[in-house]
Amino acid sequence: MTDSGLVTVSAGWAVVAGAILCSLAVFAIALDTGLTARAQGARGGWTTIAGRFARLLRQRRRTTVAADTMLWRAGGVGMFIGAFFMVAVIPLGQWTLADLDVGVVWLNTIDVLVWALVWLTGWGANSTYSLIGGYRFLAHGLAYELPLMFALVAPAIAAGSLNVGAVAAAQDDDLWFVVWMPVAFLIYLIGVMGFSVWGPFAAAVATDITGGAGTELSAVDRLVFHAGRYLFLAAGAAFSVPLFLGGGAGPWLPDWTWVLIKTLAVLAVLVWSRRKIPLMRPDRFMTIGWTLLLPAIVVQDLVVSVLVVWKG
Repeated sequence: MTDSGLVTVSAGWAVVAGAILCSLAVFAIALDTGLTARAQGARGGWTTIAGRFARLLRQRRRTTVAADTMLWRAGGVGMFIGAFFMVAVIPLGQWTLADLDVGVVWLNTIDVLVWALVWLTGWGANSTYSLIGGYRFLAHGLAYELPLMFALVAPAIAAGSLNVGAVAAAQDDDLWFVVWMPVAFLIYLIGVMGFSVWGPFAAAVATDITGGAGTELSAVDRLVFHAGRYLFLAAGAAFSVPLFLGGGAGPWLPDWTWVLIKTLAVLAVLVWSRRKIPLMRPDRFMTIGWTLLLPAIVVQDLVVSVLVVWKG
């Protein structure tokens, strides 16, 4: 088992970690808005974020008849808060907020929690389109979750540990895991888009059902829910760095700088991919997930296991 070598910082540094996560989410929003404006031949996409933010803050909150307000809003707030719990175990160079022995499992735990959060948002509104959006997300989740779990197993097997710092440290004197487990890396990114309700997995909030799970959301509720999607996208991109991209390994610059650079690169790819990968119907992706992704990642785990045993 590889030692993590991490320094656990005090709880007060959680404010800094939260600020970094929010900054990454703002970067994703700005990039997404800019690319959208460019695709439409418009200008000023990067400068519209503040205006949209202010408009939602000024907007009056509305509700539907017989809505379960507590469950409805708990889903949206949970989407916003959940991503902050996810980054608690991500090392920023040599520092981390929580050096858990089962940090890899922690990611999967928060990811599964998203199932309940999106479902509560769709169910609590007492609206047909919102409910359909919730069901769509559960269908996508059934297809991506098991391949994602096996994708997380691959770097853990290679490092001989479920500790995130140990997984990153195992790549210090070896090839980054992305080089010899590319299938796991690709399926991991698919999983990130899945639990972020992003790109091809945004059917739960698609326009054909007038926004799906977010149809009835307004004002601060809408802001919090959709901000949570970007926060999860940023957190998922950050988690890929210690798992597959060598953590803070890199020349010249401090290790924490490399973590941020790699995170920004992965996040930019995820934002860009939204326009390159078509929206997938849940039923069709379930076929892909169970007949293609799952066998592929099982073979990848088998290859990794054989290589680990062969290397002794």
